[in-house]
Order: sequence, then C-alpha cells, then structure tokens
Amino acid sequence: MKKTFSIGGVHPDDKKISAGCAIEVLPTPKTVYISMAQHLGAPAKPVVAAGDRVKTGQVIGEPSAFISAYVHSSVTGTVKSVAPYRDLAGNPVMHVEITVEPDEWAEGIDTTDTLVTEIPQDVRFIVDRIKNNGVVGLGGATFPTNVKLCPPPGKKADILILNGAECEPYLTSDYRIMLEKNGQIVVGAALMKHVLGVDRVVIGIEENKPEAIAKMKEAAASLAAGSSDYAGIEVMTLKKKYPQGGEKQLIDAVTHRQVKSMGLPIDVGAVVQNVATSLAVYEAVQKNKPLIDNTVTVTGECFPKQSNLLVRVGTPLSYIIEYLGGMPESAAKAISGGPMMGKAIANMDAATLKGTSSILFLTREQTKRNPETNCIRCGKCAEACPMGLEPFLLNKLARNNMYDELEQNAIQDCIECGCCLYSCPANIPLLDVIRIAKGEVIRIIRGRTAPKK
Repeated sequence: MKKTFSIGGVHPDDKKISAGCAIEVLPTPKTVYISMAQHLGAPAKPVVAAGDRVKTGQVIGEPSAFISAYVHSSVTGTVKSVAPYRDLAGNPVMHVEITVEPDEWAEGIDTTDTLVTEIPQDVRFIVDRIKNNGVVGLGGATFPTNVKLCPPPGKKADILILNGAECEPYLTSDYRIMLEKNGQIVVGAALMKHVLGVDRVVIGIEENKPEAIAKMKEAAASLAAGSSDYAGIEVMTLKKKYPQGGEKQLIDAVTHRQVKSMGLPIDVGAVVQNVATSLAVYEAVQKNKPLIDNTVTVTGECFPKQSNLLVRVGTPLSYIIEYLGGMPESAAKAISGGPMMGKAIANMDAATLKGTSSILFLTREQTKRNPETNCIRCGKCAEACPMGLEPFLLNKLARNNMYDELEQNAIQDCIECGCCLYSCPANIPLLDVIRIAKGEVIRIIRGRTAPKK
C-alpha cells in the first residue's frame, strides 16, 4: 500500500499541464534586479556599489546574521544601482540592479555538464561550499541549507528525506529536474547524507509521477553500484494527497513519526530537503557554482505556451512573460507558486528570487469566490486539516480577537496549506482569517519570549 500522512489532506486535480515541457534556458534580460531578501532570516548586506563591474557568480551580498545567506550576481555586468526596488507584493526591498553583458564567470566555477560523483570526505568543506554558494531550501521556506544540515547540540538526525512530491496543482519544475537531472539530485543527496552522518535517505515521490519515480530509482541504483557512498538511498512511492510535501506530513508518511506542536523535524531525527535543493547542493559542492538560477514553471489553462524555464535569479517577471508571447487577455490573476499556497503577484515588474518555482495565470472564472454563507458545522475543514486543527473554531476566535484562546487551540501550528478553504461548502475565507490571526499570535509569543532591553 502506498504511504501517505495520517491526518487530513485533500485531493485537488493535478492540472500538471506543463509536465511534458522540457526545461528550456531563458536568455538573460538586459537588466536584472537581485534582491537582498530572498531567503528566510535577515536580508543580506550589499557589498557592491553603483559603477562596480561584477562577474557571473560573484558575491554581491553577504549574510548579516546567523540565519541569512550569501547572494551572488547571476550575470556579468555593471552595477547600475543599489537601492530599494518593489517586490512581488509591491513593497520596497533592497536590490542590486545590474546592466547585463556577456557571461564571464567568477574564478573556480565549473560550468561543464560532466557529472561529478566522488563525494568529498571533509564535512566542513561540503558545508562551507553550501554556505558560501548561497544555497537555501527551494521547497518554499528558503531556509539557509548549511544551517539546516548542522543540527544544534543534543539533536541528531537518523534519516534524510528528499521531497519530490510536488503536490501543488500545476507545478512541474521539480518533476522536470527529476527527469532531466536525476543523477545530480542523487549526488546532492549523498553529499547531505555524509554531512548528517545518516545511513538512510528516502526520496518521496507521489504516484502520479511514474516517469520521475523510474528515473530516480535508476539513478540511485546506478550510483550505488559504483560506490558505497550511495548505499541507503531509496525512492519511495507516495499516495497522491495534498499537502504531502509539507515537512511534517512527509515525515509522517515516510517514518510514521509525529512532530509535536511548534516542534522541528530534527526533534524526531529527520531532516527534510527538496529535490531542487539537492540539485543546488550538488552544483555548489561539486561544481562550486552559486545558486544563481532555478527552474520556473509558467502555466495556466489561459496561457498559450506552457513552459519550464531555467531562469537567472533577478529576471523581471514581465521579461519572462514577454519572451513567451505576452500576457493573455483572459488572465485575471497571476500567482507566484501554486494555487493552494502561492502568493498573488501585485507587481509584474518584480524580479525572480532563488525560491521562485512558478508563475501561474488564472482566469476571472477560476478566481471568482462564491458568496460567504453561515458555517453549517459540517466539520469538513477539521477533517481536511493536516495539522489536526479546528479551522471553524479558529475562524470564530479570530473574528473576535480572542488571541489567548487562539494560542491555546494551536493556531501557530497552521501551515497555511488552504485545505480548510478548499473543503468549506459555506465558502468561508478560513485561510485568510486564520493567516492574519496566526501572524498576530506569533508576534505576541515572540514578544513574550524576547530578551528585555
């Protein structure tokens, strides 16, 4: 029986209409805008100034705190400005603007396609390369990968889980790299396995991706036959269910371990990374290549050219759309990410980030919400919640600003997956209400635990 998580979940239509589109390299634009705040934690500190000439892969931003990451130039060119530029939501964020010239790579970066399979035995060397090349989690959170691979004292991992579920409708970028760059992903897994000192690696892929499952199994078996460094890497077929790719849900599916409220995966001996992160780890360690590009799905029934594009970080979204033929007239909404957890794009001139996975276009009919009616106490939202919460209760408490009661009912554990909204027959905007209230509760919790000045 195919494995899955034990609590909640829904079954939205796949809509993987771009799955058959091979990865295409997007030509570089004339200008890129590289954000200093494209990872979880403190923004990077710019280390270049207007007028500086930079090479592809050169550091342009340094970490400003423990939870922070290096940022590199994705192009060769001249820095035009270091100033605020509006992000996806239209908010001003510090960016480095670069006028693009033909590529001249920074020294020491291997740009060949040769698969390097020998695993360095120096753990510190691997971790430093991951850190210095700005690798962050590409499953959504963009947490600095070097930090995640170094558990705090007293915590020890016994399993590494790679997330190849890609359970969000429409998204196919992870699927395509599993088809086209499976060897690199497995080498990346072996590198992280060595750092963590674990014997077991599980690559979890949903059953609706049989070609990816076959390709990843073939790559894992081939590399294991050549070196003991690849022993213990297995591919597990998972049942199709959303949100299978959530860290806690994936751990439950693979190991049947439950991460407690406000807990972390390492609390149950697990570390979870995305398959795209594993590819970035491979490139950082084996090729000394910084995280300066990623695969982006451009899709939607109303979009005429389905695509999976290899895009340089800092590329304006408007440039991508123009390259593919322009904005379709029937598109009413653009989303960065998938329809369940993605964020609406308010500024199409915003630039891609390390973690940009998709640009999804929806029609007015697809985005139209039916009128909200009274809760009928059916319990479907609670049945669907993968965290075991009671969204109908959280909604009521939130609308009455009852923050102590919200904390007691664990609103802080909400992963904002949207299962409650998806399943509600009364069309109550549960996710919207809960997300806002959750932010306030977390602010209160942090204020309570913050050190006194």
